[in-house]
Amino acid sequence: MIEHTPITETAVLVGLITYKQNENRLNETLDELEFLLETAGGASVKRFIQKLEKPDTRTFVGSGKLEEINAYIKNENVGTVVFDDELSPSQLRNIEKELDCKVLDRTTLILDIFAKRARTATARTQVELAQYQYLLPRLSRMWTHLEKQRGGIGMRGPGEKEIETDRRIIRDKISLLKDKLKDIDKQKVTQRSGREKLVRVALIGYTNVGKSTLMNLLSKSDVFAENKLFATLDTTVRKVVIENLPFLLTDTVGFIRKLPHNLVESFKSTLDEVREADLLLHIVDISHPGFEDQIDVVNQTLTEIGVADKPTMMVFNKIDAYTFSEKEADDLSPETSENITLEELKRTWIAKVNTSAQFISAKHRTNLEEFKKDLYQSIHELHVVRYPYNKLLY
Repeated sequence: MIEHTPITETAVLVGLITYKQNENRLNETLDELEFLLETAGGASVKRFIQKLEKPDTRTFVGSGKLEEINAYIKNENVGTVVFDDELSPSQLRNIEKELDCKVLDRTTLILDIFAKRARTATARTQVELAQYQYLLPRLSRMWTHLEKQRGGIGMRGPGEKEIETDRRIIRDKISLLKDKLKDIDKQKVTQRSGREKLVRVALIGYTNVGKSTLMNLLSKSDVFAENKLFATLDTTVRKVVIENLPFLLTDTVGFIRKLPHNLVESFKSTLDEVREADLLLHIVDISHPGFEDQIDVVNQTLTEIGVADKPTMMVFNKIDAYTFSEKEADDLSPETSENITLEELKRTWIAKVNTSAQFISAKHRTNLEEFKKDLYQSIHELHVVRYPYNKLLY
């Protein structure tokens, strides 16, 4: 039975329409922000949208919009305001001063979810490092000591302000966590080198596209899967055999728009599993209206970590939930993923990726055997190159 996080806070969401982000794109990101809020245990009660050429350097939105937000949260007794982009330290201070309530941005929300989802010591260390790196430039005079037990004689220099002591405490923590992660990285390298010399396959994709469900099907394991963002943080590796061919399958953390840079850096050891994989299975939720944008986000992240040219198989999941609007298909508007049939979409994407693309439903096991045959062939080709004289498998 899935445990649902109790809703404890109500919040309003704030986003901007800019020259970089039109109204449709903003609505998609706000939908995602609302899902992030629900995953963290909150509930959105209203959205505030403003059109600006670029975010206001002082308060992100204009003064008039901030007054409108302030009036609403006071009248409706809402205690939290969530902004769709990362706020600068000065923006955060100015907005908190104007609204006198809890102010969060997308990065804070993602870090909070990661902190709740982290199960292993490795994941907890990675998240803690990212949190402190985010927090360091955002300390304010209202903030007190992180650790009272570290105060006292010898901890504060002549005339040193409390905020400076807090900064030093955080810098010390960051240094210790980085050293701890270096040790973890060394252990991970040893673990990877100690594994059997098998072909490695990594599941990648946007968050909540069904990677863990597919992992469970292929490996007959019980990796946690839930319809929430970032259900999986800790890397899971399983040995899988298709027909007579064994390989290692890795489930990795999902990607998302505007993934905090500190989080990417902190999860280096997790992303190393992607770097060292021989084949990537890029899982896509084809039922999501913005799945093509999600593909772009994943590809951009792969480019950032230097694996954009790694052999990749596209796997379009959740075909059972794909919807087709005949009404939209009849008008003269340009074709989109919502107004062409699944068969037409298949032909489009197979041509677009210039390779075999699989369309499945992991939940209902639709087309799973066809997908496994294609996967077997790809792994077989890699295995032949690695072990050209091992004829037992051919």
